[in-house]
Amino acid sequence: MQGDESASKGEQSEAAEREAAKQRLLAQAEAERVPVDDTTRAVPDRRWRRDQR
Repeated sequence: MQGDESASKGEQSEAAEREAAKQRLLAQAEAERVPVDDTTRAVPDRRWRRDQR
């Protein structure tokens, strides 16, 4: 029984670590998010699309 208990504790700490990593990723993505008007100002790639046809 001792082994089962430590395994569940390990799973709990793994889940907590996964949750913390997810929160870090979300915070980083939020920090790096670009406002929509910035993305629309990007150079249009119409030439590239025309070449592809």
